[in-house]
Parts: sequence; structure tokens; C-alpha cells
Amino acid sequence: MTELKLGTIVMGLAGGLALFLYGMEKLTDALKLIAGDRLKTLLARMTSNRFKAVLTGATITAMIQSSSITTVLVVGFISAGLLSLQQSIGIIMGASIGTTVTAQIIAFKVTEYSLVLVALGFAMAFLARSKTMKAYGAALMGLGLIFFGMELMKDATNPLRSFEPFIQMMQNLRNPLLAVLFSAAFTALIQSSSATTGVIIVLASQGFLTLETGIALVFGANMGTCITAFLASIGKPREAVRAAAVHILFNTAGVLLWIGFVDPFADLIRWVSPAAEGLEGLAARAAETPRQIANSHTAFNVANTLLFIGFTPLIARIVEWLIPDRALGAEEGLDRRYLSDILVNTPALALDLVRMELARIGAAALRMVRDAIDPVLKGSAEELEALGKMDDEVDRLHAALVTYLGRLSTENLTETQSHLLSRYLGAANYFENMGDLIETNLVSAGRTRLDSELEISPSTRELLRSLHERVQWAVERSTEALASEDREVAQEVIDAKPEIDRLTEQAQIHLTARLGAPAPHRLAAFRIESELVEVLDRLYVLAKRISRLVVEEIEPYSRKSTMELPPAQEGDTEEAQVA
Repeated sequence: MTELKLGTIVMGLAGGLALFLYGMEKLTDALKLIAGDRLKTLLARMTSNRFKAVLTGATITAMIQSSSITTVLVVGFISAGLLSLQQSIGIIMGASIGTTVTAQIIAFKVTEYSLVLVALGFAMAFLARSKTMKAYGAALMGLGLIFFGMELMKDATNPLRSFEPFIQMMQNLRNPLLAVLFSAAFTALIQSSSATTGVIIVLASQGFLTLETGIALVFGANMGTCITAFLASIGKPREAVRAAAVHILFNTAGVLLWIGFVDPFADLIRWVSPAAEGLEGLAARAAETPRQIANSHTAFNVANTLLFIGFTPLIARIVEWLIPDRALGAEEGLDRRYLSDILVNTPALALDLVRMELARIGAAALRMVRDAIDPVLKGSAEELEALGKMDDEVDRLHAALVTYLGRLSTENLTETQSHLLSRYLGAANYFENMGDLIETNLVSAGRTRLDSELEISPSTRELLRSLHERVQWAVERSTEALASEDREVAQEVIDAKPEIDRLTEQAQIHLTARLGAPAPHRLAAFRIESELVEVLDRLYVLAKRISRLVVEEIEPYSRKSTMELPPAQEGDTEEAQVA
């Protein structure tokens, strides 16, 4: 074989594999968009028992065509505290079953129709008006690229049938352990067990591989795919690291369990798989082995799941023993807890995490509101300094969330998702504005009180505390409504406006009446007290705005920028506008 031909083969293999991987990426991205809220529905139902978790993992993986992505999603949800380790084990097992759908599809000899699928998919994606139909077109085009990439790899490897060094290498892979290690390394390198399976089936279709070698290579692909989940767990909470460890232990234990039974397993697969009629020798092997490898892939993962599903609690305990809890540092996890980089390209799930992170910002703002009144009315300089520093946490959480929303806005969002993103951005800004009001206005008023050595009268304190109590309630309930998407709770906050207005007016009348009281520095005290009333009223306005974001119906508005804030509502004060 000449060097030129060898170069042609390498280019054909590399190009075919690149098209295969690109097709997988296109297919996966499109299927995630098509699945959308179905993923949320499945994830919400998966925690009732381990068998439902297996079914959920298999279904999600079949929908998005990637066990690695399913496992990475699980790592993301564990990081967010939405799943326990034990709940995740069944999903990880099911993901291994779901990924076998890819091998089954690939085993069908439809590569000659690959360019038809590419053309049809492109036409749908280019001509369709709805995002859903565009996504279906992209999925079809991705599937066509997968088949076309396989055809290129098949054509590239065809001359290797007479290349002695390659034949010798394939014979060396008859050692199951060597085949497993080779396949695991290749899968870890390209981070796609489906791509490895596709290459295995291409080689089998040329007659290069026996079924026994193909099974060992499939075992290795199952081990190599663990690297993606492992990489995703780096730097994440211990529960997420444990999920990656479950993935590694489950796949590795399954391979170790079956590696000594490759020959009888191959005999069983031959018995249950269709035979090629009228063919013998190399031709028969080339015709039968691809389907047999796909069937062995499915049988292997189903059998492992059935064997290990009963040991879910034990597996969880072993992993918890191997990876114990550790104390968090003072700053660790402070800026973001639920925002997962892994889920950015799955907006339907990422937006749920954004809502949960918003509840953290709301809780931080609520702590400031709760602690605001006493330092301003009678606190020391140190207490005022501590109150001002509380805004640093609100600012950090806000900055992390806005950055995340900015990244999410570049994804392929539906109109409803774009509206949600804008709504959440508005809520984040309102919470951040609460912290700024307290840090800038109230802390400044408290320092003026200290500098002027002013005393606030008991009657004024009582009125201000009454107003503060109701404002604090409004902020707490608006945060709760946003976190739980509870419109009734949000409406309570909105309906409280007459009461807040009454308390505000009552306080203002009282302050005006005391303006002429015979007390020193009466005008300076009046200014501080008026500032308190005004800020408390503005804090309520912001809480009311957040509640309106919960109550309002989601309407598509493609003409608006996803980063545009909602307009001011009737009754909101001018001072509460958020820049």
C-alpha cells in the first residue's frame, strides 16, 4: 500500500468520524429542543421508585441520544440539590440502556439514504417557520450526517481488507482485555460511546471483527463514556462527584462481571439474532455481525441493570464511604448554588435552576430588609457598617445570575423561554435594587442620625416598625411566590397595596404633625424619618413588581429583546424604576 493511499484512508476515517460526531451533536441539540418541557416532566416523576428512575434515564437518553449528557444532567441536578444520590443511581443505569437505541439505529443498513436525510432535514430547517419544525429538520439532518459519516468511514476502510498490518492489529484485539482497554481509551478521547459503537459497526460490516471482539469493544466503550461525567463532576459538590463515581462503578463492575463470559454471551447473541441467508465466510460475518453487536450492546446493559438495580441502597452507601462529606470553606458556593454550566444548553431545565437561584437572591435581600430598621433607628456605627456589607452578598449573587442569564440568552430559546428569561432578569434586578436602597439610603440616614446625635421618638418608632413589618412580609411572600410559582401568594402581595398606602400615609401625617414639636434638631430628624418611610414604600413597590411577574400570563413577544426589563406598572413610584 502506498503512502498516498494510507493518507487517503486516514483522511477518510477522520472526516467520516468528524461528520459522525457533528451529526450526533446536531441530533442531540435538536432532540433536546424538541423534548423541552418533556424532560422536566420526566425528571419530576422519576423519584418515586428505582424502576421508574431506570425508565426515566432510558427514556431521556433515547430522546437526546447521549448517555453521557443524561449522566451530566444528573450531576447538574445533584449539584443543585434537586436529586439525592440514591435517586440518581437508577437514572444512570437507565441511561446505559437508552444509549443502545443509537447502536440499533446504526445497525440498520440505511447509509445509502444518508444524503436524502441530509437534504430533507436541511429543507425542513431552512423553510419551516416554527422552531419546533426547524428542530425536527435539524434532527433529521443530524441523523443523515451520522449515516453519511459512517458511509465515508466504510469506504475509507474498504482497502484495509488486504492490508496485512491492519489485519494483524484486528487479530490482536481478539484478546478481550486488550480490546476493552483500546475501546475505553478511544471513547474517553472522543467522549462519545455512540461514535465508538458506530466505528465498531463499520469495522464489523467490513468483516474485520468477530462478534467476540465486537462485544469486548462495546464493553470498553461503556467504560470510556464515564470520562464525560467524571469531568463534569470536577469542582462540584460531593454528591455530584458521587454520581460520577456511581457511573464509573456501575459500568466497570458490569464489564468485569461479563468479561470472562464473552464466548457464551456471543453464542447467545448469535442464537437470538437473525442470520444472513445464502452467505458464508467473510460475507456472512460482514452481514450478520453489525446487528449482533447492536443486540449485544442492548442485552449487556439491560442485564446489568436488572442485576444491579436491587443493590441501589448498597451502591449508595459504598460510594458515600469512598467519597465522604467534607466541610465547605467560608466562601465556597457563595456566589451560586443552583446555576449549572452543564445545563446552559438545555434551557427548559436551566430556567428552573435560575428560578431557584432567584429565591437565594430574594432570601439575601430579605435578610437585609429584616435587619434594616433597628440599626437605622438606634444602631451603632458598627451595626450600620454590617448592614451595608450585607449588600455585597446580594450583589455577588445578582452578578452571577445575570452572567448566567446572558449566556442562556444566546441559546436557541422558544418564545416562552425568552419571556421567562426576561421575567427572571427583571426579578433579579428588583432584588438587587432592594439591597442598593438599604445600603445607599438607609445606611446613610443612620449615619446622619449618629453624626447629629438624634433620637427618634417612641411613637415614631412604633409607626415605622408597623410599616416595616408589612413591607418585610411583602418581600418574603413575593420571594416565596417566585420560587414556587404560586400566583395566589403573589396576588396577596399585590392586594396589600391599600394597607401599605394607609400605613405610609399614617406615618407621613404623624411626621408632619411632629415637625413643629419642641425638640432639638427636629428638621434633621424629620428628614431621616421621611427617608425611612419613603424607602420602605419603595421596597414594597419592588416586592409588588416581583409578584406581578409571577401573576402575569406568559405571552410570546418576539419583538422584544430577551434582556429588556418589564415596564413599570400603574401605581409604582418613579423612584422604584430599575435601571
